[in-house]
Amino acid sequence: MPAVPEQLADLPYAELLSPHAGRLYGDERYDTVHFDGGTYEGRALGAGFLECAFTGVELDGTGLRTARFNEVWLQGCRLVGADLAESEWQDATLLGSVLAGISWYGSALRRVVLRGCKLEAVNLRGAVLRDVVFEDCLLRDVDLGEAKLTSVSVPGSTLDGVRFAGARMEKVDLRGAAKLGLPDAHLGLSGAVLNTGQLFELAPLFAQALGITVKD
Repeated sequence: MPAVPEQLADLPYAELLSPHAGRLYGDERYDTVHFDGGTYEGRALGAGFLECAFTGVELDGTGLRTARFNEVWLQGCRLVGADLAESEWQDATLLGSVLAGISWYGSALRRVVLRGCKLEAVNLRGAVLRDVVFEDCLLRDVDLGEAKLTSVSVPGSTLDGVRFAGARMEKVDLRGAAKLGLPDAHLGLSGAVLNTGQLFELAPLFAQALGITVKD
């Protein structure tokens, strides 16, 4: 797992950051900007964020469809009802943040670390995730149907109602999960790595899908 900056001062571009004032604008390029606190609403479609930091920010229903997030760092943020569909995230870190009721479908996440985050009712259908780590996170009612996942891991995370139907997986390591609550596990786990205990836990779903009746 790559080293994760824990504090704002740990960022290699920390000394270059300038504070942001005002709203967000669509198709605007934000380079080495610090968004500290406050609530951002409205639409900023196609905006680009390069080497930016977000601390204590709330994105409340914000429209950020097709936005680009490159080398961004988010700490203690709340993304509620935001539209992040078809956005691009690369070399991003999200710490202790809440993502609830957001549209993240069709997005591309590469080299992204989420640590201590809560994801609830997040739509990631058709997204492409490569080298993504969910560490000590809660994923509840997260939809990854039809997504493509490569080198994804979930150490210490709780998966509750996570759906993978139709997903394509390669090197997806679920062994470190604290809990696997996968209502349709039999539909999209090909390519995943499980431990023996998890296999036994999911066995009833596999048996049901194959029409097998188990009696002692």
